[in-house]
Amino acid sequence: MVEAFAVASGKGGTGKTTTTMALGMALAEEYDVTVIDADTGMANVLFHAGLADVETTLHEVLAGNAAVEEAVYRRFGMNVVPCGTSLAGFQEAEPSRLRDVVATLAEGTDIILLDSPATLGSRSAVLPIVLADRLIVVLQPTIPSLSDGLKVQEYATTYGTDVAGILFNRVTDDAAIDDIAHKAERYFEGETLSTIKESETVRAARRAGKPLLAYAPDSPPAAAYEQAASALTIQSQDPNVVADRFRSTVIPDEQ
Repeated sequence: MVEAFAVASGKGGTGKTTTTMALGMALAEEYDVTVIDADTGMANVLFHAGLADVETTLHEVLAGNAAVEEAVYRRFGMNVVPCGTSLAGFQEAEPSRLRDVVATLAEGTDIILLDSPATLGSRSAVLPIVLADRLIVVLQPTIPSLSDGLKVQEYATTYGTDVAGILFNRVTDDAAIDDIAHKAERYFEGETLSTIKESETVRAARRAGKPLLAYAPDSPPAAAYEQAASALTIQSQDPNVVADRFRSTVIPDEQ
């Protein structure tokens, strides 16, 4: 079995990478999980996974200078494929190669989580959303965040990517979130997977170079992410069929 999820938001600062790593660790309790940092322009996974010093990343793979296997690192019970942060690496990377990367990894894992770019402004930004089977939309309870999230959902569904659910992150207004979440479900496909409050613990985990569930597994934010992971129903698919689909995915034109 294998299923690919894109974790996306439509805007920066919502906590996509924190969410990707937290969901990855939670799902890894039951499944074989591979996290791919598909945000080739603003990579963050390497900092969250303690991989800032590695030499081979997704940049080298997308540039044709390394095999996929060379950029896979076993961290915190997951396979992690970090992306580099250099401008030169970004410029040399060929976004279309991401299809083969995901297809290759799909043959040996249960769940792929694609940490997606915050905007839809380029082929490299939209490709993870198009490649994924389903989308997890990370939101903040603000009008701009909801609006941007809806744009991501519209784009995803246009290309046949379903929505697994929405997740409210960095929540500060406890009184308003229930009403906002209820209203949001009218416009977003999929259920509200969880609500994660703004927390210094999350920021401390980031500074420590560890995923939240490794840094503070008993914290309230960690419990909320565990809830989100348990709310996901994983769909079983033939890995070979899925890999072929990834390799043949049509790359959208520039936005």
